[in-house]
Amino acid sequence: MEGFTALYIFMLAAFTGYEVISRVPVILHTPLMSGSNFVHGVVVVGAMVVLGRADANDPLQLVIGFIAVFLGAANAAGGYVVTERMLGMFKSGKGEAK
Repeated sequence: MEGFTALYIFMLAAFTGYEVISRVPVILHTPLMSGSNFVHGVVVVGAMVVLGRADANDPLQLVIGFIAVFLGAANAAGGYVVTERMLGMFKSGKGEAK
């Protein structure tokens, strides 16, 4: 793929994503993002595949692959933390020890 074509596709995807997300009501942001945690899992698996196919003699590929796996895992874990906090807001105080 040509460099300008890849840049065009990236810019188009970024603009489309921004427009779609900006039109979502604020009340739906957290549930939608929590529901998309499975996407973060797919990203981690993809990063692990890329890291596994990295050339062992090229440390730059290994470092970038490791960073991708680390950031993908941190993003997935953070999504679940946000989900847990969101669900905690809806729990009633009845039956809890104080």
